[in-house]
Amino acid sequence: MNLQKLMCDTCCENNRVFWPRIKAVDIGSIQSPSEVTPVGTIIPTINRYFYIVTEDIDLTNGVTLPANLFTDDNGNPVTEFTLFNPNGYVNLYINAVMQEGGAYKVTPDSLTLNPFNATIFTGTPIIIESLGFQQM
Repeated sequence: MNLQKLMCDTCCENNRVFWPRIKAVDIGSIQSPSEVTPVGTIIPTINRYFYIVTEDIDLTNGVTLPANLFTDDNGNPVTEFTLFNPNGYVNLYINAVMQEGGAYKVTPDSLTLNPFNATIFTGTPIIIESLGFQQM
């Protein structure tokens, strides 16, 4: 008799839940994994790009925003986004909310937002966060 049938028979007939017993083990009998010694160091690089929307953006047909609308962490204008491929990833925040990965695409020269029945209103912050990892 399988466990599911046993649980159903007991549960359904007596209107109670049946849980199989858990066996306690002496922790001293468990072998610890061998210690892993890292080879090298992973150094993260983070670039953030900021844009405050200057006029409402209708997303019905999607939109592409050029990189030159954005500034970096120091408030300097940028001409392109630094992307780390394949050793990195990009996050997009609109009004401080992280967006789903399938809702946008970032290339070195633009941010493309996929069609969606929504509007991004004037004054809304858009932040691109590009993270890369390098082994030293």
